[in-house]
Amino acid sequence: MSAPSHGNAPEATIRKVLDTCADCDVCRFLMEESCPLFPELYRLYDREKTRGAAAGQDELRRLSERCTLCGLCPCPDIRMDVIRSKAERVRAEGMALGTRLLADVQRAGQWGMRAPGIFRRVLSPAPVNRWVKKAMGIHPQRALPSLPHESFFAWARRRGLDRKPEQGPKVAYFVGCTAGYLFPEVARAAVTVLERRGVAVFVPPQQCCGMPTLLEGDARATLRRMGPNLKVLLKAAKDGFDIVCSCPTCGFLMKVLLKEGAYYSDAYQRKVEAGEDEIKVPAPRKSAGDAFVRLKKSMYETILKDDGCFSDFDALERIALSETVTDMGEYLGRLDRDQGLNPDTGRPGGRMVYYAPCHQRQQGIGSPYLHLLNGIPGSRVEAVGGPLDCCGMGGSLGLKKDFHDISIGIASPLIRKIRAAAPEAVVTDCLSCRLQFRHLLPYPVYHPLEIISSACEKADIQGGRQRCRRSRPRLAPAG
Repeated sequence: MSAPSHGNAPEATIRKVLDTCADCDVCRFLMEESCPLFPELYRLYDREKTRGAAAGQDELRRLSERCTLCGLCPCPDIRMDVIRSKAERVRAEGMALGTRLLADVQRAGQWGMRAPGIFRRVLSPAPVNRWVKKAMGIHPQRALPSLPHESFFAWARRRGLDRKPEQGPKVAYFVGCTAGYLFPEVARAAVTVLERRGVAVFVPPQQCCGMPTLLEGDARATLRRMGPNLKVLLKAAKDGFDIVCSCPTCGFLMKVLLKEGAYYSDAYQRKVEAGEDEIKVPAPRKSAGDAFVRLKKSMYETILKDDGCFSDFDALERIALSETVTDMGEYLGRLDRDQGLNPDTGRPGGRMVYYAPCHQRQQGIGSPYLHLLNGIPGSRVEAVGGPLDCCGMGGSLGLKKDFHDISIGIASPLIRKIRAAAPEAVVTDCLSCRLQFRHLLPYPVYHPLEIISSACEKADIQGGRQRCRRSRPRLAPAG
């Protein structure tokens, strides 16, 4: 049967997603457990084919709300079309206040840090806490992260990290809102590890990467936030700084989403001197021979276009930043290869499991933290989770009352694997995963940088610089 037409309604884009995916059918089984969108998509499609009952606007709207932008699906244009459909609806209808507040981690963190003590006292009584959750659409069983006494950004200013160091090696550290305002101990651990490896740290002016607002369809807020970051980080790179990021979600946005479509732009095609009837795109890293894949322009120019979420930004600048940003684990791994590790007898570091989050896996960098953690003498760190396992949190989505059961369902296969391993602690570099694991598991949860920093606590002063003595990490209760 032919699909119903919705004209220019926001549901027209998600309708296109349904038709395209149903025609392909690959994700019917590939994404069956790890994604809440595709099982519902195929249910609607099968109903249309067998009963002739077309998906209505409300059903299509709910379908778009099921995408967590995890990046696991094989077609980037599909996930971006889902986000585009959300953005079209937000532009047409606006966004509920509770959703807007929940997605704006930066603003919430800044407000809370103006008077963190008062903020905590106001929210601590159970009736107030329940009222806040109800007003914002948060599931009653979800625990809201408590505000720290000091944000990382305030701590960094006290340390003078907002001033550019003169000598290298030096990094510009993009922190991310969650570590910046909710879990500053993770960002402080990043600074400790870098400084003890002789790297000077600069924390430039920065805003939210824009992923939380992008996920909710607030494209304007996302561009408003990411635009200044693009300029600041490229300027830092020009000034000789390595750009590092400890949040895999921020890294995924800047390294993957930001440049989607940029290679198809006229500016890039001119730069690589593409022929009159060809589109040149970089070949996969492992490919031998030519550095480019060449496609016939006459066949693909209407399909391969730079018309994604970030196409308003300069295509060459987007590519430059995506190729410059380095995940913190990847950066530390390079330091270890270049400088070697300081030997230490050490003591057992504990038996832990490490989960590589979706947004880290989609950067194509392997699992550098797993190698670093197992380099701590006596530590036993095992990888847990398969290539399609997901914690299901989806950032702010997992907090929502209407998404809670879906979130738990996605996480269930991974949670069973972690419980079967019965570790002393769980380690993951995604702070959304941290919230989910704390919600569902009895084990303490840490960022790899906290473990590595703890292993660096006892340091020798030799030759005027601190050197890391990788002793046993103290698995204290996570803050």
